[in-house]
Amino acid sequence: MLTISLGIDVAKDKLDVALYQADKYKLACFSNDKDGWRRLTRWLKKQKAKGVHVCLEATGRYGEGVAWYLHQHGYPVSVVNPARIKAYAQSQLQRNKTDRQDAQVIAHFCATQNPDLWTPPAPEIQELQALVRRLETLKASRTRELNRQQSGLTSQTVLDAIEEHITFLNTQIADIEQRIRDLIDQHPDLREQKELLTSIPGIGDITAATFLAEVPDVSRFETAAQLAAYAGLTPRRHDSGSSIHRRGRLVKIGNSRFRTALYFPALTAMRHNPIACALVARLEARGKKRMTIVGAVMRKLVHLAFGVLKHQRPFDPDYLVNVHGTA
Repeated sequence: MLTISLGIDVAKDKLDVALYQADKYKLACFSNDKDGWRRLTRWLKKQKAKGVHVCLEATGRYGEGVAWYLHQHGYPVSVVNPARIKAYAQSQLQRNKTDRQDAQVIAHFCATQNPDLWTPPAPEIQELQALVRRLETLKASRTRELNRQQSGLTSQTVLDAIEEHITFLNTQIADIEQRIRDLIDQHPDLREQKELLTSIPGIGDITAATFLAEVPDVSRFETAAQLAAYAGLTPRRHDSGSSIHRRGRLVKIGNSRFRTALYFPALTAMRHNPIACALVARLEARGKKRMTIVGAVMRKLVHLAFGVLKHQRPFDPDYLVNVHGTA
């Protein structure tokens, strides 16, 4: 039996919603603010949609407010990877794309696929995530300024302004990094998990913080392979018949922040982590290309991180357990 579902297409300023019940849709639009969220809940009560399952795409900040509000008012909420909704729309042969139609697709997906429910992160995880993402933004800004500084500019005035901005960004970055360390130290669970993660050669404090911000509960995943898939680090094979055999590539459908945060740690692990070094040697002997090897090491770091958190044991290259998902 199909559930009663509400699909929400989230934009910065508005929410297009579709209530799916008895093979029919009821459509509405609300502002994406507290007043709009209140009007949405009043509208749902008027529709007598008891037990409605709410579903929206994981669109970042724009959808977080309404998801929180509805969860606090007792509605089961699912926050789904947009790639799943896109694939579902294609499977339904959807030819047109509007906000209203997107809301209907999300509602139908929710009713037929019954996605897992979303659980709001704890306050300290929310703060950690905000700090880590702010740090990411500041570092990206610094990289852009450093590139401008080396671009051949001849105006000393502009170069001085860039240097001043870089100095400011360095101060901000140092401050945010310290705040991240202080936050983790204030929460014993976070501190313990960080120490387990940083026991893995290649994973430092900030990478561990990013891991904890983007994967606050590793128990959500039954295996390390599932966690690697969440990060978009699953290799995709392309073999069809006897004539099509393309080089495998990473799927890259997953948490891009989590995946990106593992790139430089993987380069470090390739030099200092004995398990990663052994993996590199095997892949080089098979003639694998450099980026394929880096991707494999990133995936190996995810597996190692899953193992130390799952078993609550620091990294030990000599400790081998034959447990599914830890290799």
